Amino acid sequence: MAKEDYYAILGVERDASADEMKKAFRKQAMKFHPDRNPDDKKAEKKFKELNEAYEVLKNDQKRVAYDRFGHEAFEQAAAGGHGGGFGGGAGGGFASGFADIFDEMFGDARGGRQGAAGGGGQGSDLRFNMEISLEDAFQGAKKDIRVPSSVGCGDCHGTGGAGGAAPEACGTCHGHGRVRSQSGFFTVERACPSCGGRGEVIKTPCRTCGGAGRVQKEKQLSVNIPKGVEDGTRIRLSGEGEAGVRGAPPGDLYMFLSLKPHRLFQRDGADIYCRVPIAMTTAVLGGSVEVPTIEGKLARINIPAGTPTGHQFRLKEKGMTILRSTARGDMFVQAMVETPVNLTDKQKELLKEFEGESHAKTHSPQAHGFFDKVKELWEDLKE
Repeated sequence: MAKEDYYAILGVERDASADEMKKAFRKQAMKFHPDRNPDDKKAEKKFKELNEAYEVLKNDQKRVAYDRFGHEAFEQAAAGGHGGGFGGGAGGGFASGFADIFDEMFGDARGGRQGAAGGGGQGSDLRFNMEISLEDAFQGAKKDIRVPSSVGCGDCHGTGGAGGAAPEACGTCHGHGRVRSQSGFFTVERACPSCGGRGEVIKTPCRTCGGAGRVQKEKQLSVNIPKGVEDGTRIRLSGEGEAGVRGAPPGDLYMFLSLKPHRLFQRDGADIYCRVPIAMTTAVLGGSVEVPTIEGKLARINIPAGTPTGHQFRLKEKGMTILRSTARGDMFVQAMVETPVNLTDKQKELLKEFEGESHAKTHSPQAHGFFDKVKELWEDLKE
């Protein structure tokens, strides 16, 4: 019986891309997998055909040969003992066909595929919380920090072997880091139990680090805080995390910044807000006051006569610096008119005289308007 066309088995066109074939194979392989179709001979046969077809078409050289000669391109090889089909040769079986897709889909859950070089052992990332002042956020700062971490062992230079001896290839997995076992139609791949998936072993471990290639030690770093950082800003220091196992790459250090509450200023994005007490006489007659700014200088504000409490004055570009920009926010000063206390008898007499000559509509318009509204409300309630 003539074999079915490999493209037809996968359900793709002859000009399908490698990615299209992979998706088609993955979809059908999951559908006809023996574990999902126990005791179903047709599904088992279809699964074998899928693996055989994909093993040929995923290889560029085999695909060219198949497009030119069809199934005959592999019949001679089969006759010579390297037969196609599910077991080997063109088919390659589940171990080389479906295993590639299985690794791609579930590799992360199993720890990934690890080889002899650089497989596993990368250092962990670290988190460091730092509280800084508003002034540091405004002008930037340089901070020295101490971080509990792990560093490369100095006695073995990070190799894990006594005297700096290099690791040797694992005899169990021959340096691959993974071993496979066959169970019927299903091939299981797992990390090598002898080397833990690294593909290499230490014959004589270093006494200082126990073969890990790293030791626990507090690390001192100098960190630059850029101008304009905000509360919650994250700074990444590449390669400053924990050292990797036996020379593997280190992790990163992530700094999370928080701002201390300020005694004078409140920050809202790039703007700064400040409440400033104003003497009653200054608010009534007018004048000027000097207010502090975030850069440590004083700015003069002119107070118009009759300034009410709560009035805001805007100082352009006196606010915070903006991250990665030369621009600045604004500063808003809120006037808080103070009521005089501990008055002398003479001052009290003067205020009484002022009150006697005051007219509510002109001297206290807000109070006059408020009580007028109260009077109207009472009259409406009587009706």
